[in-house]
Amino acid sequence: MGILTGKVAIVTGASSGIGFATAVALAAEGAKVVASARRAAQGEKLIALIKDRGGEATWVNTDVRVEGDVREMVRTAVSKYGRLDCAFNNAGTGVMKPLHETTNEDYDALMDVNLRGAFWCMKYELQAMLEGGGGSIVNCASVGGTGALPGISVYSATKSALLALTRGAAVEYAQRGIRVNAVSPGVVESEMGTSGWRLDDPRARAFASSLHPMNRVGAPEEIASVVSFLFSDKASFLTGQDVIVDGGLLAAANGATQMLMAAR
Repeated sequence: MGILTGKVAIVTGASSGIGFATAVALAAEGAKVVASARRAAQGEKLIALIKDRGGEATWVNTDVRVEGDVREMVRTAVSKYGRLDCAFNNAGTGVMKPLHETTNEDYDALMDVNLRGAFWCMKYELQAMLEGGGGSIVNCASVGGTGALPGISVYSATKSALLALTRGAAVEYAQRGIRVNAVSPGVVESEMGTSGWRLDDPRARAFASSLHPMNRVGAPEEIASVVSFLFSDKASFLTGQDVIVDGGLLAAANGATQMLMAAR
């Protein structure tokens, strides 16, 4: 039996990267997974993979910028599996530009997905968990929400706000059986990592790796394993926390920032 056997879990942004890996990991630990994102083709591949490995999963096309989509995602989880125990709010977007070059459209896109989308997810997930007697939420933040790095000021603002929302909800619902935490990855092997950090370029990958004392970028599965733990009963006294999974990047934040500034 896995550490999440019998639990029902939602994963947003599940079509690639951290979300995809987490959906697979939760299913492997025994959870019934409701995976969501905007790209149905990738979703079909995810569900097929989980089922091939003996897991149970359902795909729901969801754009977290649309409140009705989010409401329907949660409704599907409850109607299909009877309740909602876990929710990983992972859907996010990134823009890497100097602040003075960031457009209003960039700002709106970041806020709509990274903050408003997470708010809507939490709102409806909390309602379902209150009706079901408890649960656990994990929000995907970022090291950018705690440490400053050039070129991601507005992105960082959304993730800082998400961390504040996480702490507030953790306190608000602690006595109602719901735990709320966050994970903050460093640079991770993903579509966002490739587009933002150009990980497909050997020189850019070497630079991104050098920001982490472990001298490599993270794997999505390494974030997924932490999320699985946070959902499990092994983390039963853990709430309101930001679990940083960054290969030591923030521990060396001053040096990393200097390196980034020198490279610009």
